Amino acid sequence: MNRPWYTTREEVKAELDVRETARSNTRVDRAIEAACGTVEGALHRVFYPELDTRYFPWPGPQYARPWRLWLDGNEVISVTTLTSGGTTIAASDYFLEPNQYGPPYTSVEVDLASNAAFGGGDTHQRNIAITGLFGYRNDETQVGATAEALDASETGVDVDGATSAMVGVGSLLRVDTERLIVTGRTQLDTGQNLGGNLTASNSNTTVSVADGTQFAADEVILIDSEKMRIDDIAGNTLTVTRPWDGTTLAAHTAGADIYAPRTLTVQRGALGTTAATHLTAAAIYRWNPPAAVRQLALAEALNDLLQGRSGYARTAGTGESEREMTGRGLEKLRQRVYISHGRKARTRAV
Repeated sequence: MNRPWYTTREEVKAELDVRETARSNTRVDRAIEAACGTVEGALHRVFYPELDTRYFPWPGPQYARPWRLWLDGNEVISVTTLTSGGTTIAASDYFLEPNQYGPPYTSVEVDLASNAAFGGGDTHQRNIAITGLFGYRNDETQVGATAEALDASETGVDVDGATSAMVGVGSLLRVDTERLIVTGRTQLDTGQNLGGNLTASNSNTTVSVADGTQFAADEVILIDSEKMRIDDIAGNTLTVTRPWDGTTLAAHTAGADIYAPRTLTVQRGALGTTAATHLTAAAIYRWNPPAAVRQLALAEALNDLLQGRSGYARTAGTGESEREMTGRGLEKLRQRVYISHGRKARTRAV
């Protein structure tokens, strides 16, 4: 995985009620990867933030005015350094446009009231260089904290319960200035134990623990071989749905260890950032794709999985009433998301 996804493995599997197995994970991951590529191709833009330096020719056939650089597919969120012909242009001498509702910014314009200008250099090739954060928007939510200190090479990151409940495989995280892509999750002992016996009954949904603040709603816990989803927390009592994720309902005795998928396997130093050391309890931020884009990626992945099971000839009904599914709902969703988030072609002057 060399990029974050716009939906997660956990979200897709929750919609399909698919249990956790290596085989199902591979199929789901393949569908999500394809869906994200489809979304980017249909909307003509990439949404996640990436630190990078990108080069542009000047002058060139796209430039109708000598003070404006169109970025086209290289939309930018913020600029750190702008140079042209080897000369740095001060931040006060250019504008990112459209300033009324960007980012993303689609062009850079030299302030005509300044002495700055594009051009110079030996040739037009790679005359302009922009170092900055490229992408659509950098919308983030703090989701929790690290449960351990990290060196610059660890790829297994222990997190707290809040983070465990709010991230999934495919999520893009940030710790300090480093970005990490979640590529897997494994169980970690929470340090908590079952406070009372549980019978093998799905109506027995009260789990007593020593410290309820160490858990979060929507987190999935594991006791013996049964998974349970936390629906509510009142003091040191967890209200759960059981069994969860295809596991088998079973009886459990007081004192049993409680596990949760709190060890994240991650790609370090992702999207132009540098792997670094981090302290225990360092804040973890999750990048949030636009809601409509997330929904489209989820729908595309679900459609791929369901159509694949039927050889891409999914039908509804039986006998004489049997008919092939049209996919009209998905097509309407594609159209709505293109209207709201698609990058439209611009008119080029000659």
